[in-house]
Amino acid sequence: MKKLLLFLLLTTIIQVQAQQKPNIVLILADDLGIGDIGPYGQQKISTPNLDKLADAGMKFSNFYAGTSVCAPSRSSLMTGQHTGHTYVRGNKEIEPEGQEPLADSIRTFAMILQEHGYKTGAFGKWGLGMVGTSGDPNRKGFDEFFGYNCQRQSHRYFPTHLWHNDKRVELEGNDLTKMATYAPELIQEQTLAFLDKNKDQPFFLFVPTVLPHAELTGPEDEFFKKYEHAFTEKPHKGNDYGPNATVPGYASVAKPRATFAAMVSRMDHYVGEIMDKLAQLGLTENTIIIFTSDNGAHREGGADPVFFNSTAGLKGFKRDLYEGGIRTPMIVKWSGKVAANSTSDHVSAFWDILPTVQAIVGDKKTENTDGISMLPTLLGKGKQQQHDQLYWEFHEDGGRQAVRYKNYKLIKFKVKDPNNSYFELYDLEKDPQEKNPIKNEKLSKKLLKLIETEHVESAIFPLLR
Repeated sequence: MKKLLLFLLLTTIIQVQAQQKPNIVLILADDLGIGDIGPYGQQKISTPNLDKLADAGMKFSNFYAGTSVCAPSRSSLMTGQHTGHTYVRGNKEIEPEGQEPLADSIRTFAMILQEHGYKTGAFGKWGLGMVGTSGDPNRKGFDEFFGYNCQRQSHRYFPTHLWHNDKRVELEGNDLTKMATYAPELIQEQTLAFLDKNKDQPFFLFVPTVLPHAELTGPEDEFFKKYEHAFTEKPHKGNDYGPNATVPGYASVAKPRATFAAMVSRMDHYVGEIMDKLAQLGLTENTIIIFTSDNGAHREGGADPVFFNSTAGLKGFKRDLYEGGIRTPMIVKWSGKVAANSTSDHVSAFWDILPTVQAIVGDKKTENTDGISMLPTLLGKGKQQQHDQLYWEFHEDGGRQAVRYKNYKLIKFKVKDPNNSYFELYDLEKDPQEKNPIKNEKLSKKLLKLIETEHVESAIFPLLR
């Protein structure tokens, strides 16, 4: 009897110690502009749950994505390296399904969390390696994955299939001619189930939702009805479901503005469901919630970011290295640790997440990262190290590179054609909307040299040759 009591006591102590490690929930929206949600000034779309999250946490005003398109931005997030160093630097497709996989040698911060006893799950869109490759999410730090492995497949919200780890999940009624099963609903169900299954141990929940990425479509439920008659509309013609439908296409939409607004509100509702589930399980106090987006606002499929002021007045959209293409929302809630209803102008980026996670869990290993822990800013304690510069690159449209140094930003265009390349220099403090390029030869030379230094050529994703 004494041995049994001792065993139960030790088990309880171990469980309590384990639970002292904070759970981490990272929600990554897809193509959501910084101005698309209430905490950053959105007026036409209701986002009460994100408003609530911001009221309870810290909002960042100078946070940047890895770059202005999906796969390389997500690679930057996972690896803690900017796009001049990270392994995946473009949307390189493989057939019949998937993208260029992360190599075996690449460590993600999810792998670090696994080493510290976390159960890990990813639910949504992956895009960093097909099932069975070196970039399979199950090989990159996730005990469970459910959703779109291939980002090309995620162009459709009524896809033929999803993936649950290495099992292909056929979606009944979806064959690209009929729209029966709405994938985000299934993914959300699995997201909430992960919380139920892992409530008694430290966990990392990664939610790379496909919302509100084009195509603009969804059930005509309460989210759509809220906006159905709210805006003047112009129908958008697309690649419709039917005998001629292709996977990488966007369906026509009769009311694109209402549909986009409904998708943002649906995403907000899913955030609220995650928060409610954490509260029901008694996990609110010991869970860090991070919300951000993979790049700036998109214009595909009938989306109208100008109408919604999706960039909050910033110049550029998805695929641009102007602020509107790479500056994203970032909200962090950690009850009792992060000051509620606070705002930080600390300049930070996707590659800071990995060292921040390391600091949170006390990981002492040296990682090959361009990031800096944001923990001093989050906790309001200690000295916050600052970046000397931030760097981005984009491999399409002739190639672009950009660097932010203090309040200055230089963007270089047509880098794949050196004879015709040019640059623009901005003072973001005086001109945050990048309306008026400035001339400063000495500073320009310095920033062009930084661009040259920060880029390391990749054999798989060559930029300069």
